[in-house]
Amino acid sequence: MSTIQDRLKPIVALCKRRGFVYPGSEIYGGFANTYSFGPYGAELKKNIKDLWWKMFVHERRDMVGLDGPILLHPKVWAASGHVEGFNDALIDCKSCKGRFRADHLIENALKLDADGMSLPQMTDIIRSKVKCPKCGASDFTEARHFNLMFQTQMSKTSADGDVAYLRPETAQAIFVDFKNIIDTMRVRIPFGVAQIGKAFRNEITPGNFVFRVIEFEQMEIEYFIKESAWEATFDRWLQSMHEWCRAIGLKESRIHEKEHPKEQLSHYSKRTVDLVYDFPFGRSELYGLAYRTDFDLKRHAEYSGQTIEYTDPETREKFVPHVIEPTFGVERTLLALLCDAYEEQQLDNGETRTVLHFAPRIAPIKVAIFPLMKKEPLSEKAQKIFAELKRFWYCEYDESGQIGKRYRRQDELGTPFCITVDFDTLENDTVTLRDRDTMQQIRVPCSQLLEVLSEKLK
Repeated sequence: MSTIQDRLKPIVALCKRRGFVYPGSEIYGGFANTYSFGPYGAELKKNIKDLWWKMFVHERRDMVGLDGPILLHPKVWAASGHVEGFNDALIDCKSCKGRFRADHLIENALKLDADGMSLPQMTDIIRSKVKCPKCGASDFTEARHFNLMFQTQMSKTSADGDVAYLRPETAQAIFVDFKNIIDTMRVRIPFGVAQIGKAFRNEITPGNFVFRVIEFEQMEIEYFIKESAWEATFDRWLQSMHEWCRAIGLKESRIHEKEHPKEQLSHYSKRTVDLVYDFPFGRSELYGLAYRTDFDLKRHAEYSGQTIEYTDPETREKFVPHVIEPTFGVERTLLALLCDAYEEQQLDNGETRTVLHFAPRIAPIKVAIFPLMKKEPLSEKAQKIFAELKRFWYCEYDESGQIGKRYRRQDELGTPFCITVDFDTLENDTVTLRDRDTMQQIRVPCSQLLEVLSEKLK
């Protein structure tokens, strides 16, 4: 096992053991590159998405939301360039039948940048200098393009036939509904449209847990502007993305900016900057920021035959807006948070404590409530506190096992605070409040619990 896998292994094991992430279709032997998010993983994802929506939609006056369909008219993907150009170069090993991305083979084996190489160039390099990562053979097919969109069949309702695609990105629904939004909402340039939703890409993945999967969620914004404002707007959104990273508690030292060279830009982009994160498997893309110019709206106007313009309410000037696009992956955010938060601590008594240092605002469980012993009236008092606090936060109640083991379980779940109801509680109506990160314990009057926790869980 590689060093990279060794560093990921305990995180992957914790995710399954504690109900964050399960392998997809496990009872049938698994299904490649698919995962289920367990009870705590689902809570973590929801907290990520809720905070993102609050920060980028509810707290801004220049944003609205959209929830577009997964299935769009096939012409949408022709207009966007996905039908023609959304491809990976794949190559097969004739010996073991393994299939690989040609650029990944070249980059991993030879440390060469394969961007811009033609298919014959990649084929020649791989056949002459690369061995199969699975079986070690050097017997490859020719590299060929493979479209990454999943196809599905629909009843024939038009001359276009019955082929449809699962969307490979959420952006196009926003562009398709641009005219509806400006006709029905009181929006003025500059303004943005945010969307959170599923996307699907039928690509060969390197197996780095949930980093690159075939079914994933995007949190995406299309921000519409005048062309003259693109550089200043781009810089502001880049800072906003850094602010988001701080808000969810990612370490700034592990986040870096990566500017895409002009020759490697997507066909629609004039400038792209990635925020990359130091994952255990290397520095890789976490989020992306692109200046898409007016490419998308103009292409949809061309392919649909509709006029897609914005009219300035003051000057009556008509123009096609340009677009800045910040894109955030939910699964990559979750993985970065797990990698960032995971720690194994050696305690003075020789034990090892595993803890997830989640920022309180995104932690799946905010507070855990324990009676010191599973007996009345301790349990009754603890259940009353639990009933009160769960009206405000997702809390857990646990009365089984030794108190130390209950603390350790919550540490592994990333729960910021634990409350213990003990015999002193019955005497003076105070409880023990334990901090996950410091393990320090303080006594807090029950009457002040809500106030104290509200301040700590901001």
